[in-house]
Amino acid sequence: MSRRDNAHLRCKRCRMHGSLCICEMIPRAETRTRLVLVIHRFEDRKPTNTGRLATLCLPNSEILVRGHEDRPSAPIPIGPETQPLLLFPAEDALPIEPFAQSARPVTLIVPDGTWRQASKVRSRVPGLRDVPCVTLPRGERSQYRLRFDPHAQGLATIEAIARAFAILEGDGGADVRRHLEWVFRAMVERTLWARGAVEKQDVTGGVPPGAMRHDPRRWTGAG
Repeated sequence: MSRRDNAHLRCKRCRMHGSLCICEMIPRAETRTRLVLVIHRFEDRKPTNTGRLATLCLPNSEILVRGHEDRPSAPIPIGPETQPLLLFPAEDALPIEPFAQSARPVTLIVPDGTWRQASKVRSRVPGLRDVPCVTLPRGERSQYRLRFDPHAQGLATIEAIARAFAILEGDGGADVRRHLEWVFRAMVERTLWARGAVEKQDVTGGVPPGAMRHDPRRWTGAG
């Protein structure tokens, strides 16, 4: 049975298998910075996606799904009262740190998908050609153990968002980052536990009673 075949067993909100649902753990972080997640349609259906998880934590956020063959991407509404930024390391990208002092609230636009898919967002989504690109400072390596990234500095989408908000949100940014990274670790470690890759005591937030190990597609047995 493929991951697509067991979609009916997954939580509609967090996309985790029903026995591993993390919805009760999802924090709510109010922010001045607005997040716009531009997710490719192929990425949107993957249960290991982390961008949507970030939007569940951030009320001041929205999602734009792109990459549909039968219709162009919708433009992102950006008013003059905000400072739009595209989080992507383009050749002309600027460091993100100075924008923490922006007089206007920042609208942070984050592409979500493969490197190739993300690289096309600036040219494929109307209104982004003139939006400044920004990059994060180098930091610790990604803790995402569910996928392989060939880029040494590659991060899961939620990790990149957490680090960006830690900078843009000023004094409260560290708390936002901590909340996002905590629920991210819970998602990753519960998934690894179900695969038999980590022990129960090593799972952030614990394992729900009755959760299945090794084969989370089944509803019998507990570990």
